[in-house]
Amino acid sequence: MDKYVSAGSIRGTITPPSSKSYAQRAIALALLAEGRTTLRNLEFCKDTRSALRCIEALGAKVEVIDDSTLSIEGGLKPQSNVLHVGESGLATRLFTPIASLNPTPLTIEGEGTLLYRPMTMMIEPLRQLGVQVRDGGGFLPIEVQGPIHGGEITVDGSVSSQFITGLLLALPLAQEDTTLHVTSPVSTPYIDMTIDTARRFGVEIMHNEGDYTQFFIEGGQQYTPTDLAIEGDWSGAASMLVAGAIAGEVTIKNISTLSKQADTAICHALERAGAGLIIEQDSITVSKRNLRGFEFDATNAPDLFPALAALAAAAEGESVIIGTDRLRHKESDRAETIRREYEKLGIEVDISEKNIMRIRGGEIQPATTFSHNDHRIAMSLAVSALRCQGEVKIENAECVEKSYPTFFEDLESITIR
Repeated sequence: MDKYVSAGSIRGTITPPSSKSYAQRAIALALLAEGRTTLRNLEFCKDTRSALRCIEALGAKVEVIDDSTLSIEGGLKPQSNVLHVGESGLATRLFTPIASLNPTPLTIEGEGTLLYRPMTMMIEPLRQLGVQVRDGGGFLPIEVQGPIHGGEITVDGSVSSQFITGLLLALPLAQEDTTLHVTSPVSTPYIDMTIDTARRFGVEIMHNEGDYTQFFIEGGQQYTPTDLAIEGDWSGAASMLVAGAIAGEVTIKNISTLSKQADTAICHALERAGAGLIIEQDSITVSKRNLRGFEFDATNAPDLFPALAALAAAAEGESVIIGTDRLRHKESDRAETIRREYEKLGIEVDISEKNIMRIRGGEIQPATTFSHNDHRIAMSLAVSALRCQGEVKIENAECVEKSYPTFFEDLESITIR
């Protein structure tokens, strides 16, 4: 499916979908909690559906209450020897350790670009924890056979925090205690999100505040079923907030700056660029001002890069965004994808320096662009197209279904032409 977006001003209010990162963690813990959990305010995007398929394969009984509410009867009793995680990197790294709690072999399979994303960081730590692992050269499919034990292990945290999340959620159910050492941890707000979700299900994961290099996980714990409303998604909100900053004014509801989500950092970038911000308890309003080039470190919020690119393209002068080393193994090589697609729009993007992206703002030219099957790239291009006096075609735009199925409808609902 292709989408065509042209110049328009933005004015209106949007409620973004719920956070798929929180949703996937809560869905996993609903499986591990013996009893009935109710999850509210869910958005059934592609990644959330992948997580639901995983827990059903692992023994959970899922009942749809309404279009945003699920009742989940937990219990790890695999119904299949295969887990299909779709194209979700988080689901892969989250459910592989959970599958490793089981004493029978389970194969984790994926699809699309996920098949080319390396999974080597999981293999040796799992083996050290007593899991038998058969892998295809560090890529999916991977077969695991538990049960996972506790112990003392070291994990490389320099590429992603997702596998650390999987370990932190699985290891409380191991027989032994675990001391987990993490080298060069990144995306630490996502680890905070994991610990927060576990706490809501009655499990404590211990670490020194502000220190993400060592965790103590007591074994033999039990998760408690709960009733949980999933908060709004800052990743989806970020693109809409940038749309307001470059093309008018937008209010985003059901989000809070007190959230543990990493992408709350978009507010700091918007302030540095000179956008107008009004922050209230459960909403943010952003309005257009004269935007200036800004510097921003996105190392711990790599999903913000596409939205930041749209913001930088609209700012006067050069913007510097740090953290491109985190982008190679996303749905696309995001640094190169941003450079290539924004070049089509007439925007100069330089990624020749290690870990740095430089973007010089300018006018948006009509062009045919390609999403590279990357939902955040598609959203970024659509937001930038609001400044184009012609038309921007976005090929393969349906990829937004991965996280924000109604993105284009929501954007159109607040666009004035």
